[in-house]
Amino acid sequence: MEIAGRTIRTVLAPMEGVSHPTFRALMGARGGLDLVCTEFVRISPAPLSPKHMRRAVEFADGPDGQPLPLSVQVMGNDAAKMAEAAALVADAGASVVDVNMGCPMPRVVRKGVGAAMLKDPALLRDVLGQMREKTPGLLSAKIRAGFDDAANVVRIARVVEEAGADFIAVHPRRRCDFYEGVADWRIVRTLADELSIPVIGNGDVWYAADALRMERETGCAAVMIGRPAMRNPWIFQQIEDLRAGREPFAPSGDDLLAWLHEVSAIYARVFHKKRGPIGKLKELVRWFGRAVDDGGAFRSVALRVHTVEALHRAADEHLTGLPAERIDLQADGHLGLERSGSALAAVLARTA
Repeated sequence: MEIAGRTIRTVLAPMEGVSHPTFRALMGARGGLDLVCTEFVRISPAPLSPKHMRRAVEFADGPDGQPLPLSVQVMGNDAAKMAEAAALVADAGASVVDVNMGCPMPRVVRKGVGAAMLKDPALLRDVLGQMREKTPGLLSAKIRAGFDDAANVVRIARVVEEAGADFIAVHPRRRCDFYEGVADWRIVRTLADELSIPVIGNGDVWYAADALRMERETGCAAVMIGRPAMRNPWIFQQIEDLRAGREPFAPSGDDLLAWLHEVSAIYARVFHKKRGPIGKLKELVRWFGRAVDDGGAFRSVALRVHTVEALHRAADEHLTGLPAERIDLQADGHLGLERSGSALAAVLARTA
């Protein structure tokens, strides 16, 4: 799968409140990442602002200083407005226009957008079809396995394909699952077998080795990673190392500290209004703190603080000198704090 002349095998997922330009730039600069996605841009009934749409098109550079391909995700269910938004985003230079058909949040679903669109294939076809007419470049959709069940996932995916999407990303949980349970990689495998367009797999790629296993077990064209990249900012580099036959980097507590201080300094400049960066920093700590093998002590303290300074003190106290063996961020998942076997194996065992 190629975008803008670049082979795409790893993708940073769109995440609301997380996949902002600053986070995308931080992740892109570390290497191993081929495509970055924006958090969704909501397309409401109000008139579209070309200026607002253009602001979504902000590229992140890779470690070579060259901009990475950018997918701008839009969310809405008014076909004409979505087509207009797609044209504006494409005209502003987006490499891909992506449609959010997977957000499970109640405030989103109540408005008939995000994962709610999976219940209405005719609407889905109309929206994507009109967007296809207005999108000169690549068009994609990100879906879930279904709303309440996964029985129609192939039908939904075929509608996406028939409407003219160039590729599809699937998170193989139902909307009703939210982020609980195990992502059923068999669904990714089924879509990869059934569709003629590339399928990107997403879900439960907690360790770098999981990405390669997902490719082997499902035949997906690329692997999309969201929350695990918040937990492990080195995961894309580790995937690249595994593919190249190199020894992947194994972060220690001091490496996590350095990462936190780097992000803090950048976020302090960017998110300086209201409460400052503390909320966004704690969101990262909430995830990478799960990798610290200390019974949850670091996370328990860090998530109760109210200032960046207090967060740094907690991190210094709990992470300084902690060896890599006590940090569950090695490529093979040596501690297995997020693992119950591969996603596919776990589902097979559960349904046996």
